[in-house]
Amino acid sequence: MREKVRRNHQGKEEYTEERWDRLHDLREKALGVMSLLREHYCIAYGSITRGDVTKNSDVDIFVEAESHILELLLRDSIILERTIVQATPWQAVKGTIILENGVEISFPLSSTTKKEEEFYRFGGALSYEAMKKGKRVCGVNKNLILITPTKKGHRERSIIGRESETAKQLDLSVDIVRERVQVLTRRDAVGRTGVYLQRVLAPSEGFGEVLKKLVDTDANVRRRYL
Repeated sequence: MREKVRRNHQGKEEYTEERWDRLHDLREKALGVMSLLREHYCIAYGSITRGDVTKNSDVDIFVEAESHILELLLRDSIILERTIVQATPWQAVKGTIILENGVEISFPLSSTTKKEEEFYRFGGALSYEAMKKGKRVCGVNKNLILITPTKKGHRERSIIGRESETAKQLDLSVDIVRERVQVLTRRDAVGRTGVYLQRVLAPSEGFGEVLKKLVDTDANVRRRYL
């Protein structure tokens, strides 16, 4: 079910033992993969960094590494899917790797803008070392609710109408906050919009060769890649 933007909302939650256990298990999955990638810039992001996990929560990791190095580091892992993705014609081209344990790893295949880099911190992002120490961080979920961790759970507050305040709290540019509000409220109104490019790689294909074909045949990919 599509998540709904929640306006004028604030409150707090205290976690049950079951929820703390779920958070611990998801973070352990992330740490197991991040330990293989820690020589490169690598972060976990989303609900596992904030703490507000549910039974449907994903384990998402972003790493700055070239695709062939990444696949070498993951050589002992079972890979279910490899994909080249471009969300819109104006955004960066990324690669994604989904592992058997459900962890999804994304990495850049083209240069990224400051605004695109801030996207991860908007939702909450932590390094390998911070995750190991059990830290949690503030971030905004898909309902446009700012999650602020507490000892017993978290506090919640809608960011709609509080974009500048939220940007200061997360140490982000107000532009990224306003953009995310615009994107998610529009999605809430018209439904999920399609991804511009989503090319699943065959087992025999490499990221480099497929990307080269896309650069040669697609002007939008070529513009962001070059």
